[in-house]
Amino acid sequence: MNTRCKWVTSEPLYIKYHDEEWGVPVYDDRKLFEMLCLEGAQAGLSWWSILQRRENYREAFDNFEAEVIALYQEDKVEELMSNTGIIRNRRKIQSVIKNAQSYLRIKEQYGSFSTYIWNFVNREPIINNWTLQSEVPATTPLSVKMSKQLKKDGFSFVGPTICYSFMQAVGLVDDHIASCFCSAKKTSLK
Repeated sequence: MNTRCKWVTSEPLYIKYHDEEWGVPVYDDRKLFEMLCLEGAQAGLSWWSILQRRENYREAFDNFEAEVIALYQEDKVEELMSNTGIIRNRRKIQSVIKNAQSYLRIKEQYGSFSTYIWNFVNREPIINNWTLQSEVPATTPLSVKMSKQLKKDGFSFVGPTICYSFMQAVGLVDDHIASCFCSAKKTSLK
């Protein structure tokens, strides 16, 4: 039996997310945008509450195609507010639209959203070697810096804790603890 990070439950969907996605570097613009939006939706909630609804979010938000989302009007917001498959929080829904618009500006300015995001870690994943789950921080000076820059660039629901969760989710940071079987993958990256 594989030993995993302590935050993983016995739910198959959670195990799959931990084993195959969390901490794995993502370079695809659309996927990075999706994860930033989902992390924002998580604010004040558990990741499990979002993970269970991820397919609903993809369907509701046009598979996170920013070019489509950026054009959403109030009628679409109202439609999303009545969608029981997602978290029905008006501010969070509106933030996805705002973030799509900011994402498109960043993509135009940097050539890709991936380039912009990976510049925060100098294009190299940060590989941590925590022994205990309690050592893994909720924020870091880098997540604070990212949060400030994202806000400056027009994004919302991107506080330092959300940014750090995002960094972990998309592999900018690998925080698998030493006893986790995924930690062994780190040595193959070096």
